[in-house]
Amino acid sequence: MTSSRQQYIERYAEYAMEQMRRYGIPASITLAQGIIESADGRSPLANSANNHFGVKGTYNGNYVLADDDKPNEKFKKYDNVGQSYEDHSKVLMAQRYQQYVRKLSHDDYKGWAAGIKKGGYASDSNYVSTLVDVIEGAKLQRFDKMVIQQMNAEGKQFGVQSNPLSNNKGTKAKATGMNLPQSSYSMPVQRREFMLITSPYGQREDPINKGKTQIHHGIDIKTNKDNVLATENNGVVVGVDHRTTTGGGKTVTVEYAREDGTKTRVQYMHLSEISVKKGDTVNAGQKLGVSGNTGTRTTGEHLHFGVINVSADNKLQWVNPAAYLAEISQKGNLNIEAQHNGKNILAEYMTAGTKAVNTDEQTPENWMSKLLGSEDAALGIEGGGDKGLLGNLMQMFMTLLMLTIQMENKSKEEKMQAVSDAVINRHIDISSFVPNLKSAVLSINDKGNAVLVVNDGKKEYSHELTNAEKNSISNILQSDSDDTTKRQRIGCIVNAITFSYQASNNYEQIEAQQQSQQQTIQRR
Repeated sequence: MTSSRQQYIERYAEYAMEQMRRYGIPASITLAQGIIESADGRSPLANSANNHFGVKGTYNGNYVLADDDKPNEKFKKYDNVGQSYEDHSKVLMAQRYQQYVRKLSHDDYKGWAAGIKKGGYASDSNYVSTLVDVIEGAKLQRFDKMVIQQMNAEGKQFGVQSNPLSNNKGTKAKATGMNLPQSSYSMPVQRREFMLITSPYGQREDPINKGKTQIHHGIDIKTNKDNVLATENNGVVVGVDHRTTTGGGKTVTVEYAREDGTKTRVQYMHLSEISVKKGDTVNAGQKLGVSGNTGTRTTGEHLHFGVINVSADNKLQWVNPAAYLAEISQKGNLNIEAQHNGKNILAEYMTAGTKAVNTDEQTPENWMSKLLGSEDAALGIEGGGDKGLLGNLMQMFMTLLMLTIQMENKSKEEKMQAVSDAVINRHIDISSFVPNLKSAVLSINDKGNAVLVVNDGKKEYSHELTNAEKNSISNILQSDSDDTTKRQRIGCIVNAITFSYQASNNYEQIEAQQQSQQQTIQRR
């Protein structure tokens, strides 16, 4: 599979899954048709008109001209790709196609491919086999199974057009449909430059049930007992849950009314404290509570921040919080980014002319530097530390990280993730430096001390590095030696520390044996 196809799937799989929930059309069929008809998103129509399915006509009066069966035919021009996917679903709901597919199961992609061909969707005699080959070649049928599993778990029916749309990456800030007024705004937590996003919106591996996937209806923001703040003026607290036995733990929900009768509902989950009560009116920047780690579905301290659009007739629609925060950032002139692995996830939702970081130029090295200078680098350290995570210590820590990932065959994205994980979890696996040991991990504890934990296959030893040992490692990392020599020399330090503990442990064992033997002799 080509990289362009993989990128298309990663970007638009959720769009196809949304359409399956709303119309019952297999996600695999929708996604495969988008792949074929947009040339993996690279076709002129896709680029100039957000038209991924080659649909002819006009959309809200908008169109582009392109040659097809005839010269200068009109093709629909959409504001965003989400509209293209939604419009395509409405095309397939026509009787000419439904007469062949309405009785098929939702994961029968072969039957659907044959049915829409019978309905006249394409004139190519090989269209069915082409469609099936794309689906099976990229294993797109897995998305059908995911949606079916989710819908069954939630007790929902397919083909209900009011099923929520997530709007995941489907709209720009200027067209979110939230109709935010011009007034004061605030980010949900206070930061000088950027919020560190530990998990973005959309499909991800379930952090609780490893190996399974889930749709993450929100973003996770790294926090450490931060005040969580109302994002707009004139919000009404519509939900307060003090329970810690639910998945989201202590939760606050605030609703903002719009002039057109719609509402925007904002959720704050996993709080440690709640400072408001149901019915309260809150304004931008007002404290709602304190972030925490409550709930049965949390893996550590963070704020889960979710956004839902509520239509005038009370239909709910999940929204990517990045779109909402982008609009807040623009209208409130906040200039605060939301960074995930070196990418500002708000950038793609900014309107034309708004300054946005060129995330394609980020490297693991400059992402590391950005994190070192951030407020989040010191979170969880008693006293906060000196410029990031205790200055020189963190510099040593992260330089050591770069030495470990350079020797591994990782992609750029994996390296960016490794840098993020090192800051969030504050530990580095350096087992590759000491192949004679079972494992070796260097971490920084809550007091800001460097701790080495090694396992020789028999016992685990924990050692707080002395200043001399930290200086030795720093000097090695800053030397002109090649990377292989640096790893070997650091490995020698780790082995020396391990050996001293092994020797001490052996001595203690011998001494204990001697004392036991002596006590036995005395009893005799």
